[in-house]
Amino acid sequence: MSLSDKLDIANISDTGRRRPHNEDSTLSDLEQGLVVLADGMGGYKAGEVASAIAVTSSHTDILSGLKKIKPGQTDKVSGLHAESDVVKNAIINANSNIYNSAEADPECQGMGTTIVVALFHSGLVTIAHVGDSRLYRKRANNFEQITKDHSLIQELIDRGLYTSEEAHAKTPKNLVTRALGIEAKVEVDVMEVEVEAGDIFLLCSDGLNDMVDDEEIHLTLSKYSVNLAEAAHALVDLANAKGGKDNISVVLIKALEGFNNSEGFVKKLINRFR
Repeated sequence: MSLSDKLDIANISDTGRRRPHNEDSTLSDLEQGLVVLADGMGGYKAGEVASAIAVTSSHTDILSGLKKIKPGQTDKVSGLHAESDVVKNAIINANSNIYNSAEADPECQGMGTTIVVALFHSGLVTIAHVGDSRLYRKRANNFEQITKDHSLIQELIDRGLYTSEEAHAKTPKNLVTRALGIEAKVEVDVMEVEVEAGDIFLLCSDGLNDMVDDEEIHLTLSKYSVNLAEAAHALVDLANAKGGKDNISVVLIKALEGFNNSEGFVKKLINRFR
């Protein structure tokens, strides 16, 4: 079932002010309710290769995987929907594709990429990520980061070695502890979040959140919430105005009226009470 009348999506990626080329890759598939964002890293243009593989490989595998499952079916052990398993497996396969490409091409050795994926289905959204690209949610007047960075800064905070302020002041921002393509295997964080009409989800590379703090992102989304394209451009403009030190990618998704009254949501409720 198409989600084109239940979601609004805006997608923009900008090189920024200081980088010679854009190593971010993004994809939005409105029909499937699928968005993917990847922030590449590596040698000369290798980051572009890694992020492009991550996005195209994941998209292809998710579309293929969704055709093979029964929509809304849940796993009795994990409690997750089959759609979430499809997303997770697609990211794992993307990791293998990037790793094998790097092994085969000396110019691409050491390349890697972050990834964050959102798939809307059954009245909810599956969120999967590796690295420090983020997903936020704006619901009414509340704005929160849903994903948790796989970064050295976050690890130091989690271990209680630094406060958030200390870690950000003393630790390089671009050191990730997990990424696609670096190792033969990768651990993917997957969660499911219920969606309400009016919710706005933001996927972004660190070129945005390193330059613009959460409060200012929230204010910008609130100001332009009726026009996602304007909101996306405003966020990119803010990051560039503050220096644009990295590539900046922003994908915004808004759940429209009727999203959580879809057929998939009814199936979700039926499965829950079986």
